[in-house]
Amino acid sequence: MVTPGPTTRRSWLRMFFVGLALWVATVVITYLTGNANLIPTIVLLGSFLVPATFVAWAFEHSHSGEVTGEIVFRTFAVGGVLGVLGASLLETYLLHPSPWLFVGVGLIEEAVKLAALALLTRHLAHKSCRDGLVLGASVGFGFAAFESAGYALMATLTEDGLSLLDLVTTELLRGLLAPFGHGLWTAILGGVLFSRSGREHFMLTGRLLWAYLGVSLLHALWDSTNSIAALITAVVTGGSWQEHAQLFTVVTWLGFAAISVVGVAWLVSLVRASRREFAPVRGYPLRTDARWWPAGRPPQ
Repeated sequence: MVTPGPTTRRSWLRMFFVGLALWVATVVITYLTGNANLIPTIVLLGSFLVPATFVAWAFEHSHSGEVTGEIVFRTFAVGGVLGVLGASLLETYLLHPSPWLFVGVGLIEEAVKLAALALLTRHLAHKSCRDGLVLGASVGFGFAAFESAGYALMATLTEDGLSLLDLVTTELLRGLLAPFGHGLWTAILGGVLFSRSGREHFMLTGRLLWAYLGVSLLHALWDSTNSIAALITAVVTGGSWQEHAQLFTVVTWLGFAAISVVGVAWLVSLVRASRREFAPVRGYPLRTDARWWPAGRPPQ
């Protein structure tokens, strides 16, 4: 296991504050000059700052030597793009307006992120729970960064022209919530997937299936929080949520907090479990190495 030194362990913190300073400076200069050419810089810095910082933090904590900066960058960038492309295609053709829309979104997006993670890490010889947590978080935060960039760009385009205020507000909100969304959910799936997998295959187990369904449910609840908060507000007050915006806001944030607590507690339990050795389990082995060893045995 690679143990980063004190200087290396603080690099994620420096990354965050330098990136934050650059983002703030870009916002201020854009406001003062009205230079619309700086809008893409604000979008990219604001959308990628928190996800990239958390990936750097995860990479610096407890992983095997096989998880290099190269594979972390590949899972973040390539995995994130594959995720948003796959989700866009599947959601366009499979989902339609219904009360179960967000359930479908959760199932699809968690599936494509898990598939991207498995595809990009299939040749790793060492597969541990800790590595799965780091690489899963990398794919999830990559997905979140590209998704946030899209939301930020759309918020900028209004009927009255480009809105710097809407852009900044969207990026601040999504940056605040980013650690408790896609990165957290895919980290959980990655930890479960890697914890029972071997050198030559991923092990598809019932535990992985339940983890997938569980994080998909958290995802669906997260996306449904505003709707649930509006319903609760209407039931409690007997009026519309617009008439009781303060209560609606409180219920919404309590919902986000409750989902985040469940996700973080699940992640912590995986980290603790990763320190123990697991006995062999039953499951379906999905080969990730195309080579077939002589006499059916891998090299020593």
